[in-house]
Amino acid sequence: MTRQTVPPRVALTDLFRNRSYPEGEIVDYNIRDETLKRTTDEELRHVAVTNDMNNEFLNDYRKAAEVHRQVRQYAQTIAKPGISLSTLAQEIEDSVRALVGHQGIETGDALKAGMGFPTGLCLNNVAAHWTPNPGGKEIILHHDDVLSVDFGVHVNGRIVDSAFTLAFNPVYDNLLAAVRAATNTGLKEAGVDTRMDHISETIQEVMESYEVVLNGKAHPVKALSSLSGHNILRYKIPGDKQVPFVKTRTSQRMEEGDVFAIETFGSTGRGRARDDVGVYGYSRNENVSTAGVHLASAKSLLKSIDENFGTLPFSRNYLERVGVKNYHLGMRSLIANGIVECYAPLVDTPGSYVAQFEHTVLLRPNCKEVISRGIDY
Repeated sequence: MTRQTVPPRVALTDLFRNRSYPEGEIVDYNIRDETLKRTTDEELRHVAVTNDMNNEFLNDYRKAAEVHRQVRQYAQTIAKPGISLSTLAQEIEDSVRALVGHQGIETGDALKAGMGFPTGLCLNNVAAHWTPNPGGKEIILHHDDVLSVDFGVHVNGRIVDSAFTLAFNPVYDNLLAAVRAATNTGLKEAGVDTRMDHISETIQEVMESYEVVLNGKAHPVKALSSLSGHNILRYKIPGDKQVPFVKTRTSQRMEEGDVFAIETFGSTGRGRARDDVGVYGYSRNENVSTAGVHLASAKSLLKSIDENFGTLPFSRNYLERVGVKNYHLGMRSLIANGIVECYAPLVDTPGSYVAQFEHTVLLRPNCKEVISRGIDY
């Protein structure tokens, strides 16, 4: 039987030849009315006509999830003090591309399977949306750092989104525990017809019951109010629904067939992230007309984006990987016309520390599948 290598480079099609990809964690929905525990004939008929979560859908998602599990378990073995963040990002992305069997260099190959979005490597007060960029200053991981690792894997546009935080100094243990507990609470509460306001209030209550002692001073863990979990659509992340982790007023509910990334961020700072300088990445806005694009460089760049990434988020590294050059003027034009959206890093106050944990859950007809759950967390 073929075994995975270290670093992981054996494609999953070779590793799981003639075998099904593993299920995620299967969780029964919470049913408060004991009389409703049996599946009715009507429900069975509904399951039979549910086409959105067919075998192809589940196979794609389970393959993407298994790739994510294997790569993040490898990443946790090399993400140690002394490694550069550019090396860590490269190892993660090389591993994902090797395991899905698509290097993403030939035109359109990255749309078949690969990275769901640029690898997020966020240190200390950086909450989200930071990735190494070409020509950027090299950053080395240190013992007293808090590092959040957030990356996505897609197969045929089915995106698995999962994140974890590492800290090597035990003073941060309570911060990580708070955010992990909050994310697990969100996963527990998620289900068909569950209201977002119920989930958000419950998550915040759990997270903010923790505090962290740093240099003799107690810091309450605060849920970041400027970020949220979200649903995932095919080739599009985030989708059109939000799962806040601070108390909120909304009538939005989870629905059967939804795919959600349940993520929470906890901070020892103000609890509100703001845009910082720099660029994390970009994404194509398919709902904006391209009629205003006149620059030849912008038209050429847009063609490359559509052919290689579609609506998947991408970074400067990803552009240069497929051979795009001299794209800065064209990119400014596309951003100015609203055709491409640009994302900046999000940070809390200097000196604070932010942690993140995240899993992807499928809301299937009679159960939820935490598709990204593995033995690591």
